[in-house]
Amino acid sequence: MSRALAGRRIVVTRPNDDPRLRILLEAEGAEVVEFPTIRIVPPADYGPLDTALRGLSGYTWVVFTSRNGVAGLFRRMAALGLPPAALGGRCLAVIGPGTEEALRDRGFRAAVSPAEFRAEALVVALAGYDLRGVRVLIPRAAVARDVLPRGLRARGAAVDVVSAYRTEPAGPAGRIRHLIAAARTRRLDAVTFTSPSTVRQFLRLAGPEAPRVLAGAIVACIGPVTAEAARESGLRVGAVATTYTLAGLVGALRDALGPAPAGRAGIAAGRARAPQQSGIRHGLS
Repeated sequence: MSRALAGRRIVVTRPNDDPRLRILLEAEGAEVVEFPTIRIVPPADYGPLDTALRGLSGYTWVVFTSRNGVAGLFRRMAALGLPPAALGGRCLAVIGPGTEEALRDRGFRAAVSPAEFRAEALVVALAGYDLRGVRVLIPRAAVARDVLPRGLRARGAAVDVVSAYRTEPAGPAGRIRHLIAAARTRRLDAVTFTSPSTVRQFLRLAGPEAPRVLAGAIVACIGPVTAEAARESGLRVGAVATTYTLAGLVGALRDALGPAPAGRAGIAAGRARAPQQSGIRHGLS
C-alpha cells in the first residue's frame, strides 16, 4: 500500500461488525475513528421472506442489492432448513462487486452485474432480458429506494420485494460526546458515509453538535446516491467515489486529502511504532 493517508484522521460511520473500510484506511496509514451510526438487524417480520424462500422455485430471477441482502437470505434459508442448492436454477443479478463477492463466497455466480454500481444501472443491465410476466425476487433492506422494483415492473416483471434485514441506530445519542472529544484532541480530516442511512443516523446522533464535529473535515461519500442524501441533509460533500466501492471511497480520500503535513504524519508514525498503541483505533460504540 502507498500509505498515502498517513497522519490523516478519518471517521468511519459503518457498523462495527464490518471492518473492511477500517482495514483499507489503516493500510493507507490513516488513523481511524470508529463512530458506528447503524447496525444491521433481522427484519421485523420474517413472514414475507419466508414465503418467498419456500417458493423459490417460482422465481426466475433473484436480484441482490447489497452484501447484507445476500447474508440475510442465506441465513434465513439455513434457519428454515433450506439448502443453498434451493437457489440453484435461478438467474442471479447483483448491484456491484461487493455483492457479487458475497454470492461467490457461497458458491454462486451472478449472471448480471452492471458496470455502474447503482439501481438505475442494474435496470439497464437487465434490459437485454425479456421480463414480461417473469417473477423476480428482491431481498433487501426494509427501507430502500424504489428505483429497481419500479424499473423492472415497467418492463413487465412481477416483482416481490421482501425485507431480508433492516438498519437501526447503533446506540445512544450520548456517544457524540466521545466523537467531540476526539475532534478536540486533533481535528478530523474526513467523515465517511457509505449509505444514506449512515448520513441520516449520523446527523440524528450528532444533532446540534454536527457543525462542531464536521468543522474542517471533508464529507466523503461512497457514491452519488449517498452524496445526494448528504446534500439534501445540508452537508457540503467534498469527495465522492467514482467507483462505488469501499476501495473507491479510499481512492477518493487519497485524491481529496493526500498525506498530512510532515509534522502530523510524523506524530502518527510515532504512535504506530509505540508498542502499547500499535494497531489502536478509537472505538466509540
